[in-house]
Amino acid sequence: MPDGALMPATAPFGRRAAPLIARCQYGAYVVLRCEDSGGPLPAPGQFYMLTAGSRWGGGQGERPFLPRAFSVLRARPGSASPHPAGNVELEYLIEDVGPGTNRLCELQLGEELLIVGPLGRGFRAPRENRVPLLVGGGVGIAPLAIWQDALGPAARAPLLGFRDAARAQGAQLLDRARIATDDGSVGHHGFVTELLSAELGRGDRVEVYACGPPPMLESVRARCSELGVPVQLGLESGMACGFGACFGCVVPTRSGYLRLCVDGPVLDGEQLDSAIVAGTGH
Repeated sequence: MPDGALMPATAPFGRRAAPLIARCQYGAYVVLRCEDSGGPLPAPGQFYMLTAGSRWGGGQGERPFLPRAFSVLRARPGSASPHPAGNVELEYLIEDVGPGTNRLCELQLGEELLIVGPLGRGFRAPRENRVPLLVGGGVGIAPLAIWQDALGPAARAPLLGFRDAARAQGAQLLDRARIATDDGSVGHHGFVTELLSAELGRGDRVEVYACGPPPMLESVRARCSELGVPVQLGLESGMACGFGACFGCVVPTRSGYLRLCVDGPVLDGEQLDSAIVAGTGH
């Protein structure tokens, strides 16, 4: 395991039912909180495969949807439980962009998520005493929230980009966020990468942690590479299993192909020629 890596939590075998205990709306986003009585606390940057406990399908005969991969927004020990692993409260950030996410956004208190996880490898601690700088776009802010919780005051104010004011409400999920919006309705009028370029221009010793849409990640990767700034990128790719069996999330790197679900989803920018991966998205 690379230096500074956080030991990834190992997922128990099989799906677990996790009842929904809270549901909050942040503009265009929904935050679901569930209670997992059979799994460990995830490491920041890990993800889960989610399905709804009922009505998870579409078309004639309600053909089942594939599970959807979601990074953990937040995790904390839950209430006392007779289960030997204890209870863990997990939060996920979801935007309604299709039939699967629509069904997840419909869930109400007491209904169940079926979860598999935690999966993958997450963020590593900053190298060479560098200061962590978090950069996120859209629903990609999710793993940055749990990482900010873990880093504490050591992290710089995060830089977050959104399409518009409705989505910018998601910035409430992180502390001290500086915001950019495409339409200028909140904060800086433009891309979050413009805020990043200004920050990197100060010449401070930082390590960048980024998650968001592929074009944003590629811009972050390229800028950091140009300046010799280390960057860790939380990538997205189509995932069906989460265990590396289906090879649906294979991405090219400078040392060969990797499966994001087991070798990522967080990769060093220096491993990549491009952070844009075909077929990205939930």
